[in-house]
Amino acid sequence: MNKTAELIRAYYNAFNQQDKAGFLALLDDRIIHDISQSGREIGKPAFEKFLTHITRCYRENISDLAVMTSADGLRAAAEFTITGEYLHTDGNFPKAHGQKYTLPAGAFFDVRDGKITRISNHYNLKDWLAQVS
Repeated sequence: MNKTAELIRAYYNAFNQQDKAGFLALLDDRIIHDISQSGREIGKPAFEKFLTHITRCYRENISDLAVMTSADGLRAAAEFTITGEYLHTDGNFPKAHGQKYTLPAGAFFDVRDGKITRISNHYNLKDWLAQVS
């Protein structure tokens, strides 16, 4: 396995273990985060705020992880399954009361100097809404 694939696997491992410090250590300070069907945030403080919000509203686990990398190791893609529980109502989404959900999802990454510099996450929001409504 190449270093980029190891980095992406470490990213999801830290996510599954709810190791916030370990998770953030894998990111470049100017991380670009494209939120699925939403906006773009830049910088580790914005990502940390997002992560705090997400862990408050959702308990999620990543499984069935497949990681693909470019030959130069500067780009990667991951496909996986998210199994989750909706814990706290998130904005204008349906009211949370512990609904369970399972979603196929994917992400694209840029990597420089051993750190993740961009993450673009993608999942089917309509599918998630149908599962928690």
